[in-house]
Amino acid sequence: MNKYKLSAFTAVVAGAMTLAACGGGEEAGSGGGEGGGEGLESNIVTIATGGASGPYNIIGSTLADVYSNEYGVNSRTQTTGASVENVNLMKEDKIEMAFTMSDVVSQAVNGEESFTEPTDKINQIAALYPNYVQIVTTEDSGIETFDDLVGKRIAVGDQNSGVEVNARTLLEGHGITYDDIQVDYLGYAEAADGLRAGQLDAAFLTSGLPNASLLELSETLDIRMVSIDPADVEEIAQDKSYFVALDIPADTYGNEEAVPTAAIMNALVVRSDMSEDDVYKLTQTFFDNLETLGNSHQAATDITLEKAQEGLVAPLHPGAERYYSEQ
Repeated sequence: MNKYKLSAFTAVVAGAMTLAACGGGEEAGSGGGEGGGEGLESNIVTIATGGASGPYNIIGSTLADVYSNEYGVNSRTQTTGASVENVNLMKEDKIEMAFTMSDVVSQAVNGEESFTEPTDKINQIAALYPNYVQIVTTEDSGIETFDDLVGKRIAVGDQNSGVEVNARTLLEGHGITYDDIQVDYLGYAEAADGLRAGQLDAAFLTSGLPNASLLELSETLDIRMVSIDPADVEEIAQDKSYFVALDIPADTYGNEEAVPTAAIMNALVVRSDMSEDDVYKLTQTFFDNLETLGNSHQAATDITLEKAQEGLVAPLHPGAERYYSEQ
């Protein structure tokens, strides 16, 4: 509902327009599913993202603006500790949409790791772009390989974030536990500050490329990217199938050569109880605005309609399924 006070004349005009749009009594946005500014049944589309400097928040803020302009709804982002918190917020019906890592969604749907029981409140809209595990250290730290992390003080992401979940998984896959390192639970910006101040030996900053905090750090500090052997990634992926071996391209952060590492696909998820028509429109508008999202952050340029259904880790929402069936 429009919260602004209308004059009597404006209210009459607005009412007439609403009746016309609704076809004589149906709720706005409940019919047709054509998108294109017809409105949504929901008045709010809150998108849970991640840290303020991360790709989730940058892309999500742009998407929220698109939804607000397209449908006249109160669409906004909620800055969070990222994936695990986003999933829990969705389970508690506090958000409508979220950016998450596929490993966390998989665990939530199956009731594993951080989640004590399976949830049916999460549906997927699309597989997005790969999140690269970016392990950064300083040139003078003495850390050259993954195994050199033992005994070091390391930022592993916000506690229970997607970054922290996959950092812990990769460490365990190399036979390293939190007892073998000094753990700091820090987000992107705080981790970069810790490295700059000499308070950390290394940090996990898992995100799309480039990570803004890491890019800024590389301009003021001599850094080194720690590689992960593709053979190790493949071995870990036998149990954790959401991991793939990818390279951080040369010159992403001033690195002369590509850096082998692990990656996890990101997922755009939505509450399963949202209406089919609403999710159809949200999905359509998302793909109609990929260029705008890509202009907001480079990572979004890797999102394609052709690959959006590859590697889904949660049930596809009927509204998104309907959109894909029409393409």
